[in-house]
Amino acid sequence: MIFKTKLRATAAMLAMLAGGAAQAEVTVLGWPGGPEEAALRAVTEVYNAKADLAAENKVELLFTSREGFFDKLQVDLAAGSTAFDINLIATYSIGRYAPFMEPVTLSDQAGAVFGDTVLKTMQFNGAQYGVPTDLSLHFLYYRSDLIDALMADDAAKAKYSEIAMQYLGKAMEPKAPADWTWEDFVANALYFTQSINPDSPTRYGTVIQAKNLLFNMMVFHSWPRSYGGNWMDDSGAITVDSEAFRTALSQAKMLFDLGATPPDSTSYEYAEANAAYSSGQVAAMVQWNAAAGELTTAQAATGTTAPPAGPDGRYTHIHGLGLGLNKAAENKEGALAFLQWLSTEEAALAYAKAGGAPGLAAETAAKLAADRPDLVQVGEYASTYGFVMNGGTAEKALAVYEAQAKEFTGYWAGTQDLDTALKNAAASMAELLK
Repeated sequence: MIFKTKLRATAAMLAMLAGGAAQAEVTVLGWPGGPEEAALRAVTEVYNAKADLAAENKVELLFTSREGFFDKLQVDLAAGSTAFDINLIATYSIGRYAPFMEPVTLSDQAGAVFGDTVLKTMQFNGAQYGVPTDLSLHFLYYRSDLIDALMADDAAKAKYSEIAMQYLGKAMEPKAPADWTWEDFVANALYFTQSINPDSPTRYGTVIQAKNLLFNMMVFHSWPRSYGGNWMDDSGAITVDSEAFRTALSQAKMLFDLGATPPDSTSYEYAEANAAYSSGQVAAMVQWNAAAGELTTAQAATGTTAPPAGPDGRYTHIHGLGLGLNKAAENKEGALAFLQWLSTEEAALAYAKAGGAPGLAAETAAKLAADRPDLVQVGEYASTYGFVMNGGTAEKALAVYEAQAKEFTGYWAGTQDLDTALKNAAASMAELLK
């Protein structure tokens, strides 16, 4: 019964797509709703208005429901649908769709416009499968008023060092967040937790969203990556059971055990974590760049910088939405022409000005400083600190995140020990990434 229902839903989607595509020579199935749809509509108008564009290569856009989008898309691609020439892809689903798509060659401007790190979010097995359009990464958000007060108070600095010595074994001094390591992040979180420091103006030093949810793992991954962690090595061997993951998981566990994050954090995801910070009871947190407007509005004295550093450097998880070529496309020439144009500076700037969030290289982002200052920071962090785990674009990458969420959340919640969590995660990953 469920299978029949899915078939009917897919058939309805295909019929709708086919009907909408009847008058278009190049059809693009985009991500529906929000700034992504608005930006794609805007740049398509720019493209279609070009005087030298042949009528048979004009573009028409198609949008469906977000609900079940990726599953429906996989069914349509696997069925060889010709209802669209270009379709949406995401970093963590490229491997799932690659058998039904064709690699693309972008414009000769693409490297300068996006930078190598952002371009890699649309690559699989060394091939480019799409144009990056919208990028997600992480910021460290912090209460600048609290940090400024701490740095200006000798007695407070002494208390900070005392707490660091007690819990971390070293008399650390407070620093500006832009200079934080993950140890500084932990020390700051402990200092601003009232159960540890009764004089703290906030109840919790941080908030860690730790619900058993794959996207929460993406937020966490910047932590072990800065210690040299990865999913697997170049030979394909799973490397999650490593000192890097052990260190990051243990540091986070300390914050749970000592009450530096709300006690129900293991049920938190994006909205709950944002609400905790917005309430004024959290001193600092790592969260998606998309939360910047919400968090800075709720707490005006909020600063942002890149996530803390580890021995291997400073990193932020990145992933993106993009557009690629359907292998069954009926107008591949026209589709490739549109994709190549989308990877030019002209298109990227137009997309950003219309509300999109492309990850742009520094020189390109600088041209938007007045209109979109947030993208200057996003572009800088993506180019300088961005990473995709080895295997992060594999066919079953989402299932890897889900497996880690199950095991790591169990460790943080105290239902299993660290050895068991890593052993189980490694076993699941070996099966999923083989």
